[in-house]
Amino acid sequence: MRVFGHTLSRGALPVMVIDVVLSFVAVLLAASTLTTRYQLLQGAVPETPLILVGATIFACVMALMYAIVGLYRPAPISIASAVGRIAFCLAVGGYLTSLSLRVVADRGYIEQLLPAAIAYLAVGLAFVHSGLYLMRRVATHPRVLIVGTGPEALALAADLKSTRHNRRDVVGLYPTSTAAAPQALPADAPCLFRRDQSISDLVSRHRVQEIIVAVKEHRGGGVPMDELLACRIRGIPVLDLAAYSEKTRGEVPIDSLKGSWLVYGHGFVQGHLRRGVKRLFDIAASATLLVLLSPVILLAMLAIKLESPGPAIYRQQRVGLGGRTFWCPKLRSMVVDAEKDGVARWASKQDPRVTRVGALIRKMRIDELPQLWRVLTGEMSLVGPRPERPSFVEALKREIPFYEIRHTVKPGITGWAQVRYHYGESMEDAKRKHQFDLYYVKNNSLWLDLVVIIETVSVIAFWEGQ
Repeated sequence: MRVFGHTLSRGALPVMVIDVVLSFVAVLLAASTLTTRYQLLQGAVPETPLILVGATIFACVMALMYAIVGLYRPAPISIASAVGRIAFCLAVGGYLTSLSLRVVADRGYIEQLLPAAIAYLAVGLAFVHSGLYLMRRVATHPRVLIVGTGPEALALAADLKSTRHNRRDVVGLYPTSTAAAPQALPADAPCLFRRDQSISDLVSRHRVQEIIVAVKEHRGGGVPMDELLACRIRGIPVLDLAAYSEKTRGEVPIDSLKGSWLVYGHGFVQGHLRRGVKRLFDIAASATLLVLLSPVILLAMLAIKLESPGPAIYRQQRVGLGGRTFWCPKLRSMVVDAEKDGVARWASKQDPRVTRVGALIRKMRIDELPQLWRVLTGEMSLVGPRPERPSFVEALKREIPFYEIRHTVKPGITGWAQVRYHYGESMEDAKRKHQFDLYYVKNNSLWLDLVVIIETVSVIAFWEGQ
């Protein structure tokens, strides 16, 4: 499902709706219990509008808290971790709701209403999510036919089998030509259909609900376009690899990407309104964060100076909007003269050049905070592709298709690639991150910026993506 241009996970969206409804209903149940059964306010019954407003605030706050702690992120977490995060959300969400309602409601009543609502919500979450877990265990998944038998098709079949929120049952592989059909497939591969079989018949016989074309080259008559069109007219979704990856994984694959798909597809909206709204958001957010986080920056600078000699803040040239370079400030996390030989290198997870203080501020992303000033002055944005050094950019442009597209928007302090992929330290990591950056550039919106900011809080708080 697409919301403001961004595709939400089909598995996460229903859970979001259920959580909001449970939070809303929990307040209504608590209000009904306190006012009709126990009369704890000595005959003072709150008005219905007040209860509805309180339930709405509680539901919105809890939904935001769930998102901040990463409960809707695609990365799986353990049951113990999920329970701990939910308990944290209940405590903080209840407190924030209490503060907001004390302005218009009796404090004594609020102090009884919200604990009761939290208790109802905890019970509801336990029952409902246990039921959802059991349903997922026994539920059938959408049935998919993959057109293609090459490495892309086999990799897609494996991905569909292992994906958490977008799992599919692959009924089989359909060769694009007789010559393309392999003589043998891996033991765990889906069954291979014959080329002389009709795709329409296979769709009917195997109850196929979706078709994915997993081939690099569509020209030459290999892909049966007439049959795919017939299936599309019948209401069967037909996707290519790029559309599937964008829809389910939030990335645009570059290995099978055609320039025509970028030209004729939706997205890449960079109008004056979008730029103006984003700029206003960047100014307000960066100014606020600079004021709030200035003590953190000063303490980090002091720790850096105490541990090792040299400046606490250093600058590097980075490539930004339109390929123009600018000076990007960072808190120093490495020893002085880490590149004294003049050769630029990617930082690695166990990089010996990183100091002890540097390792901590890198994990918590504190080293990036001085870049808020560049957001305020306009060279950067709060959200966007991370800017690279000019020497890296030249190498990446030679190795990665469509790499310059990332320079059509301002670079960001955080980005879609940073919340969707682990720390990169190689060319392969750069390629994968570029696929997420392409998705952001193609689907950028204020809504997607807010999603990235919320998920960034989760990544920092729980040290994900290290």
